[in-house]
Amino acid sequence: MTWAARIIAIGVAMFLPAVAGGWLDDRLGTSFFAAAGLVLGFIAGLTWLVQLQPRRKP
Repeated sequence: MTWAARIIAIGVAMFLPAVAGGWLDDRLGTSFFAAAGLVLGFIAGLTWLVQLQPRRKP
């Protein structure tokens, strides 16, 4: 169950910035916040996934 919660949380962390950017684009009449949110969400999710990896000892 713990892994399912982590996967859902990472998916939400990747999805919400794009949704917020789309909402901001609609409010301000711009067209780049959704793309910026998509990129930032991808980077945040990828960073979170890398941090979940077990560390190897040399």
